Amino acid sequence: MAAADNIARAPHIPVLIEPLIEACAPISGTWLDGTFGNGGYTRKLLEAGAELVHAVDRDPLAADRLTEFPEAMRARVAFHATVFSKLDDVAQELDGIVLDLGVSSMQLDQAARGFSFLRDGPLDMRMSQDGETAAELIERLDERALAAVIYTYGEEKASRRIAHAIKVAWPLQSTLELAEIVEGCLPRAKPGQSHPATRTFQALRIAVNDEYRELHQGLMAAERALKPGGLLAVVSFHSIEDRMVKRFFQARAGRKGNANRYAPEVVQAPAQFDLMTRKAIGPSDEELAINPRARSALLRIAQRTDAPAGQISASDIATPEVKGAF
Repeated sequence: MAAADNIARAPHIPVLIEPLIEACAPISGTWLDGTFGNGGYTRKLLEAGAELVHAVDRDPLAADRLTEFPEAMRARVAFHATVFSKLDDVAQELDGIVLDLGVSSMQLDQAARGFSFLRDGPLDMRMSQDGETAAELIERLDERALAAVIYTYGEEKASRRIAHAIKVAWPLQSTLELAEIVEGCLPRAKPGQSHPATRTFQALRIAVNDEYRELHQGLMAAERALKPGGLLAVVSFHSIEDRMVKRFFQARAGRKGNANRYAPEVVQAPAQFDLMTRKAIGPSDEELAINPRARSALLRIAQRTDAPAGQISASDIATPEVKGAF
């Protein structure tokens, strides 16, 4: 069985939840789960001692997962159907915020949502179930722009070849048809390697949901919403996301440094965060054994200071952008 098959069949387990809870202990007060999904992080935060969790998710179907919570626990959750870039409109003076980036297992496991290259479904990929679908995005973009999306958001080196093949075969009707086209452009995956269509599907999903802009705006919203001493924990699943989070934390912790060591030292503004993790935390061997979805996950945590919240540009944290993709 391929690695991608294992991932798709794994039960939902909150990724890196044990090191997250341990690093943030003691958990108390009011927290916000910015990507509720299946509710795993919210449940664990409540079990660890959070008195109230604001559960945020752009997918309106995510609220249905609350019915699986025990009644007493459900009473300590406030669900908000919105994007996490607006989380500071949901709550202020938070003790902690958790952002689990990317697509949820709930969305991957529903073929009709069109996120998975392992299940036959429409080319949709919309987390909020409104706006432009993946099929409409592909239809709208010319071959060059489509290649740019696949390369920039998926880090796929064969992006031009894949974009050309997609446009030649267009129109396609389903996720499996698209996956087959992509597979035909790439060498056969070796045992343990990810599915050949992984990067292309990632790129299209990110473009459809404007995920990188959401992340940039969401990190600033978290800075505004946390009280002094509040914690921001972010779990990312690929290098671009992790790089953005790392650069945000470094910049807000006053660790940008001087471009020229001979120039006068730059006077740093008061830092908005203190770094809790100098290096990203990855999954243990024990977690990987029971949860293959965690194989590429990285956790970074920082603590809010009492410095006023501010602005940071998208370019300062290396936010990728393809003009015309949105």
